[in-house]
Formats: sequence, C-alpha cells, structure tokens
Amino acid sequence: MPDHRRALCDHFFDRDAQTLARDLLGKVIRHKVGPLWLSARIIETEAYYLEEKGSHASLGYTEKRKALFLDGGHIYMYYARGGDSLNFSAAGPGNAVLIKSAYPWVDEVSDENSLAQMQLNNPDASGNLRPPERLCAGQTLLCKALGLKVPMWDAKRFDHAQLFVEDVGQRPERIVQTTRLGIPTGRDEQLMYRFVDLDYARFCTRNPLRRGQVEGRDYFIIAQGN
Repeated sequence: MPDHRRALCDHFFDRDAQTLARDLLGKVIRHKVGPLWLSARIIETEAYYLEEKGSHASLGYTEKRKALFLDGGHIYMYYARGGDSLNFSAAGPGNAVLIKSAYPWVDEVSDENSLAQMQLNNPDASGNLRPPERLCAGQTLLCKALGLKVPMWDAKRFDHAQLFVEDVGQRPERIVQTTRLGIPTGRDEQLMYRFVDLDYARFCTRNPLRRGQVEGRDYFIIAQGN
C-alpha cells in the first residue's frame, strides 16, 4: 500500500502557478485501477494564469472550467486532441498547472505488473506495446497510461484511496525553463512557463535541448539548491 503520509496535501498546491509547476517535478502521481497502483514521476509541467491569453481561464468562467477557479489542489481535466489532460489548480482564481509528461515509476507499491498494465492501457498506433520511456511522453499519453478520465476526476479533490500525488524524495538538480507547447500565435506564446526536469528532457513531449535550441534565448537552466 502507498505511504499516504507522503501524499501532497491540498495546501501544497496553494502557491504561485510557476512555483507549483517547478515543485511538482519529481513528484509521483498514483492512480489505483482495479487492484493495481499505476504510477508516474512528473518530468514536465506548464504554468497558466488567468490574466494571460494562453490559459483556458482567460476565456472566462464556465461550469466546465470551474475547477480552475477553485482553491489550489482541485483537479481540472479536459479533452485535448481527443485525449484526456490533467491539470491541478494553483493559488489564485484561474491559475493552474498542466501535467505535460511523466516517466513510469516502479517501486514496491507500483511493481512490474503495474507497468505492464500501463503499457496495455497505452499501445502505439499499431497496437504494439510502447517502451516505458514513451508511455507518458505527452499530456494525453500520460492520462491514457494511468487510466485517468475526464468524467471521473474533473473538478474533484484528490482521494487517497484512488488518486493522489506523492513526494518520494526525488528533486531535480536542474530544471529547464522554456516556452509552452501548442500555444497559438498571439496568445502569449512567448512566455517561458514550461518546466522540464533536465535529466529527463529527452523523454518529455518535446526535448527543449534538441539541436538548434540556444541557451539564454530558447531556454534557461535553473540550478536547484539543496
């Protein structure tokens, strides 16, 4: 069974969206499906604010977007390109963090059986098993691998019996800060609100350190203190 003493409390999420986006890197999402706990370490996040044009909240309050306007620690899920996406509300109405990608986490709680289930949940386009490093390499792939669905979790709080985020003692030494992905031109696409665990950069949605990217122009590296 998971150690629920290490589960992040609602208060953890009640902080600035960029701060939360950085602090969530290295934390592990755990979702119980049947008898198995499916788990993944967060390696890429994006921060969103009410006052900037890239956010859903900037389009105004609706019943569907209500989780964005609730206290920090509410779950906001929506459909992106036909798949489910996972977000957590942050401090301040309309502010949130998108969980952009993750890496399968295997331990005594989530063993090889859990990993095998995640692979079955998220086969590639040909129906073949994805390698572990590609299972959660994108926001919809992550939700598919973990079995997270919009109708089940949107606007809900965490439930330690089924879904929570755990601090397993992993903290990235260096974080890459860069621009968010998929933001249309003219919607504040230049804002550097995307954060990636440098050690896992090649496994995220799009490697911010790929050829042609220049440090100081396209991205910055943040060194974390102990």
